[in-house]
Amino acid sequence: MSSIHCEIYGHGRPLLMLHGWAMHSGIWRQFARQLAEQRQVICLDLPGHGRSAPLINFEMPAIVEALLAAIPVPRFDLLGWSLGATVAINLACSCPDRVRSLTLLAGNPRFVREPGWPGVKPEVLDSFAELLISDSKQTLQRFLGLQVQGLPHAKTVLQQLKLTVSECEAPDFGTLQGGLQILKQHDARDSLAALKLPIRVIQGDKDTLVPVATATALQDLQPALQIEILPGAGHVPFLTHPQVLADAVLSDD
Repeated sequence: MSSIHCEIYGHGRPLLMLHGWAMHSGIWRQFARQLAEQRQVICLDLPGHGRSAPLINFEMPAIVEALLAAIPVPRFDLLGWSLGATVAINLACSCPDRVRSLTLLAGNPRFVREPGWPGVKPEVLDSFAELLISDSKQTLQRFLGLQVQGLPHAKTVLQQLKLTVSECEAPDFGTLQGGLQILKQHDARDSLAALKLPIRVIQGDKDTLVPVATATALQDLQPALQIEILPGAGHVPFLTHPQVLADAVLSDD
């Protein structure tokens, strides 16, 4: 079983947060502390990310199993960002009796664009996968740049992003490759549609990785889900719009 790193802040109703591809929980430590003024915030590093031990194969069933073994509370609200949102859908499906609510932050159950479904162009992820083989460091730098593309203060946010990510060594090649494969191939739309719990989608209208049109497509899958669009926000609203995002996350308290 993988050893999963866990950081806990504050007290109150537990909120479990899962980060995205090639990141770690430090990416939203400041935001977590902000939420912790009202909630107990539990941040887990995905397997092979940050301070968590890697899996032999970074695949969804093993990821979910490792995370479930590490969650320190019996029931919790669940928030997943980017790849973490896809993991969160699968985690919620595996233990629906433990998850009170699900929030997808800049996430998409089917990350890749296809006819009738908004997403990132397949060639974007293909280029990452190809570059990863020869230069993993450059791959990660490009990915960080894509997350802030088009934002008014992109350079400042990118510097903050790079500084935080550099706290930990980058995931190994197998973990990065496995994560890209999930982003390219995994389809959690049926799983999301089958969930019987409160679901909320929070997206920035300037997100270049998860188009804002995704929210409407998700509502077709789950008519009862709530949608919150953050004006002017991109893929990392916890860095660029922390107060607005905190208000959205805590709006049901």
